Amino acid sequence: MSLLGGAVAAWPLAARVQQPERMRRVGVLMPNAADDPEYQARMAAFLHGLAQLGWIDGRNVRIDTRWGVADADRIRKYAAELVALAPDVILAHSSGALAPLLQASRTVPIVFTNVADPVGAGYVDSLARPGGNATGFLVFEYSIAAKWLELLKEIAPRVTRAAVLRESAVAAGPAQFSVIQAAAPSLGMEVRPVDMRDAGEIERALTAFAQGSNGGLIVTGGPGALFHRTLIVALAARHRLPAVYFGRNYVTDGGLIAYGPDLIDQSRRAAGYVDRILKGEKPGDLPVQAPTRYQLVIDLKTAKALGLTVPDSLLARADEVIE
Repeated sequence: MSLLGGAVAAWPLAARVQQPERMRRVGVLMPNAADDPEYQARMAAFLHGLAQLGWIDGRNVRIDTRWGVADADRIRKYAAELVALAPDVILAHSSGALAPLLQASRTVPIVFTNVADPVGAGYVDSLARPGGNATGFLVFEYSIAAKWLELLKEIAPRVTRAAVLRESAVAAGPAQFSVIQAAAPSLGMEVRPVDMRDAGEIERALTAFAQGSNGGLIVTGGPGALFHRTLIVALAARHRLPAVYFGRNYVTDGGLIAYGPDLIDQSRRAAGYVDRILKGEKPGDLPVQAPTRYQLVIDLKTAKALGLTVPDSLLARADEVIE
């Protein structure tokens, strides 16, 4: 009886040992299209980062991904869908994805990337102590916007007017323009905001702007600009507008020059926060982090097509030069 009792007592322990590891659930809300190479690269970096930390999709974690295709209504719908799945944590890429997720839930843990001003937008209490259910990674500080105007003047000294493509529906759009506007007088520049709600508006505005002389273009950060980047780069070439962009992918698509953070690296770093939350830490206790890597990328072929000679001082500072 003694032996039998010991065996019975051991059964629950044996059963526990044989049970498979609990499948964890991670939601991902991307604001752009699934076939966008830039967002594919960011998603791949995130998944690779998770794998390095031991989280394998289909083995011990299930990844539920939704792609918003730069459509605000669709993104809101997908945010509600992901929250309804009761995931352990959600990755939100950009303010466009984060805001509707926070509207849908103030309890599901969220890790965000590519967000400009989470404190000003009310997403977190502070960068050091977010306090709520969200934390993540800043895309940049607004001061970087002045650098874009300086780069435009440096690579195209004859430019005296600049159209500034921005997304006025999110706080970062007007904020970036305000920084550029404040820097313009010291550089002898006139700047004009251009909203980018849809492709037709972008094309009409840039076509009208290009009728004047000595014009240039600044494309600020935002998912809408990324979604329409092929059109924007083509319009800049068609109207011979020297243009400064927010990210490297614009230049690899034929743009002139870009300066901004390495967002693929940021997606990889986001996997670390997801890992920590899956292991029990709270997002409100994890500080919001700033970018650690910035890239200056120049396309000499585009410069030549625009009749520009890139200064040696600018080439020397470039992280990548496309020839």
